[in-house]
Amino acid sequence: MRFPTPALLILLLGAAPAPAADPKPFPGQPTKWQGFARHDFKVEGVEAIVVAPDKPLPGRPWVWRGEFFGAFADADVALVKAGWHLAYLGVPNLFGAPKAVKKWELFHATMVKEYGLHPRPGLIGLSRGGLYCMAWAAAHPDKTLAVYLDNAVCDFKSWPGGKPKGLGTGKGSEAEWKNLLAAYDFKSDAEAVAYRFNPVDNLDPLAEAKIPLLLVYGDADTFVPAGENSGVVYDRYKALGGPVERVVKPGQDHHPHGLKDVTPVVKFFVAALESVK
Repeated sequence: MRFPTPALLILLLGAAPAPAADPKPFPGQPTKWQGFARHDFKVEGVEAIVVAPDKPLPGRPWVWRGEFFGAFADADVALVKAGWHLAYLGVPNLFGAPKAVKKWELFHATMVKEYGLHPRPGLIGLSRGGLYCMAWAAAHPDKTLAVYLDNAVCDFKSWPGGKPKGLGTGKGSEAEWKNLLAAYDFKSDAEAVAYRFNPVDNLDPLAEAKIPLLLVYGDADTFVPAGENSGVVYDRYKALGGPVERVVKPGQDHHPHGLKDVTPVVKFFVAALESVK
């Protein structure tokens, strides 16, 4: 696995926004994650994780996991090795609903104002984590660096709706559909179907702000079909003039996520950070 060295990144990013003059240390007794300091603590009562690099880059850039901290984390590890912080906020079963975005807003403010992290995090949306990341980016493009989507859910009608609800070609999930209705306070299936702020429908704010998207997905995904999710986002975002690139994995189902060589992911975030100097 090859990725840019910290020295190269420092050279590239020397003009990144300066960190807070004296950021607070992360609370709690650190443990180890992939050899790096992991801090577990709460923000407004919600479980949070921050992994700190040995040598943070200028401007203290960070990537924010939408869901499934530690799963298929090769890109996460590579970025921490390269000087990025990695963060996660534990708000499962909210599917990127407005109440999840509200909790993310509190977390973002804490990370930036108290701990001196960059005001525009990069987002990593794996599977249903894509709903969180894209909801955040649409609501706060000025607080978004770039979005990497990995076999991501971009339309909840496709998943967890899918075949069980007659809303898509994927396997779907009756149980998760019920959770989704509760998360969004939908009173009926019809109200959920009528919702117009799924990522596939809400790309204009990102395109107007020129937020870069990287889509990595298998073209044989039976859970989150590409033709209803990443493929739709790619076509629509490109038509809107948004900066988008993709890596399609021929014949691949929903798992495994990620890439064997995560260099494209690291370069994607590095280029995005360089563009906002």
